[in-house]
Amino acid sequence: MFSQTVEYALRAVVHLAIHGDQPLKTRDIARETQVPAAYLSKVLQELQAKGIVRLQRGVGGGVCLEGRPDELTILDVVNAVDPIRRIRSCPLDLMSHGTHLCALHRRMDNAMMAMEDAFRSTTLAELLADPNPSVPLCDSSNRNQKSTEK
Repeated sequence: MFSQTVEYALRAVVHLAIHGDQPLKTRDIARETQVPAAYLSKVLQELQAKGIVRLQRGVGGGVCLEGRPDELTILDVVNAVDPIRRIRSCPLDLMSHGTHLCALHRRMDNAMMAMEDAFRSTTLAELLADPNPSVPLCDSSNRNQKSTEK
């Protein structure tokens, strides 16, 4: 249902949210999120163009979120790289339908609208605060092990 670009963008942004303000190297994000580095670079450039991430060059540089995780929604990320396409008129260009969608296309558009609403109302901070033992994009046993080592 979602493009690979959306999947990769969400992986990267959630990973950045987990690490807070700490700039991360693209190659490290790629390794941790299992996204090909070259593809990730292109996705990060798209996210930067839309104000989602900030790319810093030089010593101490890297990638970090532009805004706060409690202000950034899943829909912001999706729309930055591959917006959800709503059905506004008959996809078959049937003149008799015009902007009056048939029952099937109306239900399909309603489903996309519900998805947009759910994504609009979900921030990255909410994802990270979820009590689910499966941490987004992270092996929770590795995360627990790392936190006990500190």
